[in-house]
Amino acid sequence: MSSRTTYALGGVALAVIVLIVVFVVRWNSNHDLKVQGEGYGPVHDPAVSALLDSDGAIVLGKPNAPKTIDMYEDPMCPACGSLEHLYGQQLAQQVDAGKLAVRYRLVNFLDPKSGSKDYSTRAVAANECVADNGDGPVYSKFHTALFTTKQPSESGGDLSNDQLSAIAKDAGAPAEVLQCIAKGDRVDSARNHTDASLKALRAALGGKVQTPSVFDGAKEIDVNDSGWVAKAAS
Repeated sequence: MSSRTTYALGGVALAVIVLIVVFVVRWNSNHDLKVQGEGYGPVHDPAVSALLDSDGAIVLGKPNAPKTIDMYEDPMCPACGSLEHLYGQQLAQQVDAGKLAVRYRLVNFLDPKSGSKDYSTRAVAANECVADNGDGPVYSKFHTALFTTKQPSESGGDLSNDQLSAIAKDAGAPAEVLQCIAKGDRVDSARNHTDASLKALRAALGGKVQTPSVFDGAKEIDVNDSGWVAKAAS
């Protein structure tokens, strides 16, 4: 083996070791993070509304909120679940305080990882059913449960439409919303909306698809910074 080849292989090995070390450090640091705003829960101010835009984006906030951030999430995404677990309550505080609104841009590229092969799409459709009712606290409670305590494991099972409907019922959604979810009324529109969100996400990330991704306008927010919610709301 030539010395050039030896050096090349050594460089690759070193790069792999560095990547592993970085991964382990980041993994451990993420697990050491405390839940921000723990004990607050989801949004509960009745003045907060949920608005379903024509492109499928769901805006949670008060009408006069000075800033709106964009959050791209896939319902099957474990990292999205971690983000919601760590920062969801702090976000709810800022939304209730009227300092921030959140525009959820939900995507479905993890459909193949679900048992039914369409869970992400059906979960997005369920989000649309709940948001279209306009009740902010109900939507926030539903969204929180879907991404934390009720989130299926990636490459594992998933939830049926009836189970999604039951989660919405627990969140306080009315009968017509429950029926919308159980019957899958918005699945086709959700599929079109997720296509639009994926296109927007690729454009924002230079061709990549990565969730969770959070943006303040065109600027991507570093969600590994534990103070990102407070900074976004300032």
